[in-house]
Amino acid sequence: MRVAHIITRLIIGGAQENTLFTVDGQHHRHGDQVCLMTGPARGPEGSLEDRARQRGLDLRIIPPLRRNLSPWYDFHAYRAVKRALRDYRPDLVHTHSSKAGILGRRAAWSLGIPCVHTIHGASFHYGQPRLLYEAYRTAERMAANWCQHFITVCDAMTRQYVEAGIAPESKFTTVYSGMDVDRFLQPPESPQAVRRRLGLADDDIVVVKVARLFSLKGHEYLIEAAPRIVAAVPRVRFVFVGDGILREQYEQQIRRLGLQDHFVFVGLVPPDHVSSYVHAADIVAHTSVWEGLARVLVQGLLAGRPVVSFDIDGAPEVCLDGQTGILVPPRRTTPLADAIIRLAEDETLRHRLGETGRRKFTEPFRHEYMTQRIRDVYEQVLSRWSGSCGSG
Repeated sequence: MRVAHIITRLIIGGAQENTLFTVDGQHHRHGDQVCLMTGPARGPEGSLEDRARQRGLDLRIIPPLRRNLSPWYDFHAYRAVKRALRDYRPDLVHTHSSKAGILGRRAAWSLGIPCVHTIHGASFHYGQPRLLYEAYRTAERMAANWCQHFITVCDAMTRQYVEAGIAPESKFTTVYSGMDVDRFLQPPESPQAVRRRLGLADDDIVVVKVARLFSLKGHEYLIEAAPRIVAAVPRVRFVFVGDGILREQYEQQIRRLGLQDHFVFVGLVPPDHVSSYVHAADIVAHTSVWEGLARVLVQGLLAGRPVVSFDIDGAPEVCLDGQTGILVPPRRTTPLADAIIRLAEDETLRHRLGETGRRKFTEPFRHEYMTQRIRDVYEQVLSRWSGSCGSG
């Protein structure tokens, strides 16, 4: 196959890692001709561009393709994407993320190229101004006519898009977001070494959160819950893995609470090293208020660690309440604190939940399995496309 992937930014993030694994697998394992078109990776979140180049992937930067809405940049990004697709002449276009998803689908449709779009997280979601929410939902309904099929990273995304009237359920396939499973089964660095480097004691109860320090990722809820948690279990320490524009705000919030000794900010970590920090934890916390299916939930379970998560989007599909972790109501700090306290005080429960998660989710989240499932979707789309063109 000859496939063009389009994503808005190749920053360090779940959707971007998913896309990179897909492109890499199609190129190296299946021998496809694949290119990855993306806007510049601006911002403090870090970039995966060097990793793509080191893997020998065909990476093409589209300078005007930016995350923020801008009529001038968006117009020129659309023209640049359309030009790039016309030159590359793919059999199929695969779009990712909101901005690239809309512009890329329109460009593919205008050139008569079949298209698949992956929904990593709904483009219309909690926390958006009402006008922006409705604008994105309207744009998604329109863009649905420009692609042949949707891939969603969890069943919850399918339900949300069907209920919003974007497209019928028959146009969706769930493919869980693949990752390097073996790295989370056996991390490159021992938990003891990571703890020593971070100044954590062996008997500390470590709660890790892996996410950009960005709005809607929910670090503030964990910080607000911390006084109650520390009062009950003084040995609890919180480790934030990731960086972003809200770091200073969170550090100030922690200082006001007088809990500086209980928090560690790791900063940016190369994706290949995240597993070491997850293994160094006793509990993995996910407090985002909007996310398709957070990869860190699966990564925690692969490491044999229980997870605590807000009950949002695809979280209940892996954080099985009482089986692999504890689900709590979104944006509620008291139930969040109580769940973490319960796990912090019960080592046997932590072990049981983590091991159940490891057994249950090791195979479904291998990136090799994901890539094969996605190629199966391509073949179905291309088969139908060929048939419809032939009948016309």
